[in-house]
Amino acid sequence: MVWEAVEGAQKALELIMSGDPMVIEITLRSVYVSGLATLLASSWSLPLGAAIALKNFRGKRPVKGLFNTLLGMPTVALGLLLYLALSRSGPLGFLQLLYTPMAIALGQAILVTPIIVSFTVSAIESVDPEIRDLARTLGASELQAGLAVLGEAAGGVVLAVTASFNRAIAELGVALMVGGNIRGATRVLTTTIALETTRGEIVLGIALTIILLLVVFSLSLAVNLAGRRTTWRF
Repeated sequence: MVWEAVEGAQKALELIMSGDPMVIEITLRSVYVSGLATLLASSWSLPLGAAIALKNFRGKRPVKGLFNTLLGMPTVALGLLLYLALSRSGPLGFLQLLYTPMAIALGQAILVTPIIVSFTVSAIESVDPEIRDLARTLGASELQAGLAVLGEAAGGVVLAVTASFNRAIAELGVALMVGGNIRGATRVLTTTIALETTRGEIVLGIALTIILLLVVFSLSLAVNLAGRRTTWRF
C-alpha cells in the first residue's frame, strides 16, 4: 500500500509536469463547476446569513438550528432528490439540466448553502455588539451600521466561502447522480477517482486524489496569505 502511494505521487507529478490533456480538462471542469456553485450559493446565502444574524425575529433559534443540522446533509440523498426533480418526468425536467455541468453546480450550491449561512451567522454574531451601537451613535443608518458589522466579520465570511468551495469540489454523490460522469462533459476529479479505483487503477486514483488535494490546499493557502496582507474589509 505504501508503494502504491509512492507510485501515485510519482504519477501525479508526471501528469502535472506533462500537461496531460485529460487531467487538465477534468481539473479545470472541477474548478469551474465548484466555483460556479460557490458563487451561486454565496449570492443567496450571504444575504440570508447576514439577515439572520442582524435581525431579531420569532423563530430565529430554530432557523439557525436548521441550517446547522443541514451541515451534515448526505450528498447521495441530495443527489437522489435532485435526480428525481431534474429527470424527464420530474417537475424540473423541462429545464433539461440532468447530466450537465450546470446540474452539478446547482446541486453543489444547495449542498454548501448551510455552510455559508451558518459560518456567516457565527462570524457576524461574534462581532462586538458595541460596534453596531457606536455606528448608530455616530449617525449611521441601519444599513450603514450593518455594513460596519459585516466589515468586522469579513474574515469569517471569506472563510465560509472558502470552506464551501472546498466542500463542493470534494463531494461525490451529487456529481455522480446528476452529472452521470460523462467523459468530456460532466466528468470531474471526484467521479474520475471513483471510476479509476473501481477499475483497479489504484495508482491513477491516488494521483488524481493528490491533484485534488493540491487544488484545495492551494486555494486555502492563497486565502490565508491574502488574509495576512489585508484586514478583510468590505
